[in-house]
Amino acid sequence: MLDSHVRGAHVYRSESGARTVRSWCEDEISGWTGLVPLPVVTSELGTTRAFRASAGAADTGTPVVVLNGTNFNTASSVEPLRVLARDRTVISVDVPGQPGLSCGVRPRSPRTAAYGAWLDEVLPQLTDEPVIVLGHSLGAAIALAAKPSAFTKALMLVCPAGLTAAGMTPEVMRAVLPWMIGPRDSKSTRLLNSMSGPEHVSAGVHPLAPWMTLVARHCRTSLAPGPLTMECLRPWSDVPRLVTTGSDDTFFSPARLHGPARRLLDADVRVLEGAGHLALHERPERVAELLRELD
Repeated sequence: MLDSHVRGAHVYRSESGARTVRSWCEDEISGWTGLVPLPVVTSELGTTRAFRASAGAADTGTPVVVLNGTNFNTASSVEPLRVLARDRTVISVDVPGQPGLSCGVRPRSPRTAAYGAWLDEVLPQLTDEPVIVLGHSLGAAIALAAKPSAFTKALMLVCPAGLTAAGMTPEVMRAVLPWMIGPRDSKSTRLLNSMSGPEHVSAGVHPLAPWMTLVARHCRTSLAPGPLTMECLRPWSDVPRLVTTGSDDTFFSPARLHGPARRLLDADVRVLEGAGHLALHERPERVAELLRELD
């Protein structure tokens, strides 16, 4: 479907803002020559952009398809993608309706169900072999809202939305509003620090602050999705799955996830010590180790 025909909330506040965000993304991606654009995929949610990185001779693992969390995408996740691609092919997908290079229209409600149907539609166009689907935060909820298929060998859910409502600390609440009202790198750093584990708090400008400043300045952010139903999750009972979160995740702490993960997915929660909600960025080596358990 053409992007102009997609109905829903527009991510970007203006066309010039969309161009600014997309230009930043293209510049970041072009800095890694090993990250190759795949052909544009069309879907009911508009165009989808995806990028592939191969490990070459070191490729020993099952390919992984990465779905990022709210406000994140391939360009903002280049560094963790580099780590994951050391021993396997990585396909990173920009989620439509999130800032990035895919369609800039967020689907109408029920949004998570629409995203699940989108993944069902695009996954066979991104791979011709079974993959591990790695979803971070919103990306995990999207993975769980999709249907198991021959292309999904396993799920890895990092700091996952979709199993329980997100928690919110006063520190995050005090950081969000100033970031949205007057975006600049110092406010983005404060927000990112509130989402980070203690070992990853930045004394200066957070590495991801310039990206988050662009998001606040040019985009309309979205909230984490609510819990998925048992009917939605039950089909995954026969698919290997691994749930992990940061020991200091402000939204999906181990304590918040343990019960729902056990009850809904019959899975234990693996804790990434010292990491927060940005665990994929903070502990990519450990995430890569856990992926090997699913090979």
